[in-house]
Amino acid sequence: MSLLLDVRGLSTHYVSARGTRVTRAVDQVSFALEEGETLGIVGESGSGKTTLALSLLRLLPPAARIVAGEVRFEGDDLLRKPAAEMRRIRGKRIAMILQDPMASLNPLFTIGDQVAEPIRIHEGAGRRGAWVRARELLRAVRISAPELRVREYPHQMSGGMRQRIVGAIAISCEPRLLIADEPTTSLDVTIQAQYLNLLRDLQRAHHLAMIFITHNLGIVAKMCDRVAVMYAGRMVEGGPIRKIFNAPAHPYTKALLESIPRLGDGRARLTAIDGQPPDPANPPAGCAFHPRCPRVMDHCRQEAPPELVVGESQTARCWLAADRR
Repeated sequence: MSLLLDVRGLSTHYVSARGTRVTRAVDQVSFALEEGETLGIVGESGSGKTTLALSLLRLLPPAARIVAGEVRFEGDDLLRKPAAEMRRIRGKRIAMILQDPMASLNPLFTIGDQVAEPIRIHEGAGRRGAWVRARELLRAVRISAPELRVREYPHQMSGGMRQRIVGAIAISCEPRLLIADEPTTSLDVTIQAQYLNLLRDLQRAHHLAMIFITHNLGIVAKMCDRVAVMYAGRMVEGGPIRKIFNAPAHPYTKALLESIPRLGDGRARLTAIDGQPPDPANPPAGCAFHPRCPRVMDHCRQEAPPELVVGESQTARCWLAADRR
């Protein structure tokens, strides 16, 4: 496998209208992704997962600014690309599935028009040829009777069908990288399992690299090769799935794993992480996790830890991790 995406020191801030409040939504994030590989990004709500994904595609809202870093995709820095070139990359070489499919689908246009649109824009296909391809894509994502569905509208579909349609749009131009931002949140357990199997089949068929953003570590264990744990805008731990699950180096990662309910577990109460995530506009001094950490030391309150290598392909931002080196 060869390197497809290389993110180095990426920082994205939200700035208030008067410039008096700065929120560090993504802070010095670095990671790499190889062809055909799946990276899971996990963390609590507000940890910066979605902002990170939008930063990669430069689809940020007006208040957000990428203030530092590089996003090298196939060797080219996307942050230096002109806006017109980025529009050609989005949907063609990098595609994204949003958490809410209704945020991606226009209620005024038929399913056929919306699935065919990227094919017409990026590949120059005519309307008839694009619609033929749209029916094939709906069949590929296991939508029944695609000949009829292409003429229907989003409100006529179930939540699971809408999510599959968004997936069909995402793979319509055979991208190299697919970013899936919590795509199973609105699905029930049965449909969720079917959709995850579908994504995995599509990945194998099209040799996609995938970034899977979720708060569900069970999904990460099933779908991903490696995992990156985010907290307060930073990646606090990263590495291969097996190593992170068997030997987490950061107390936050360990707490997330311990909070997963298990069948047959005799505990009367679920394990919870005390406290709340910090305000990213006013983070605590030192390590951002130290107010909630059960193993906090004086050093943690004074200085933020650097990224430390704690094992083969495993890193962590924690002073305790220094003892494992």
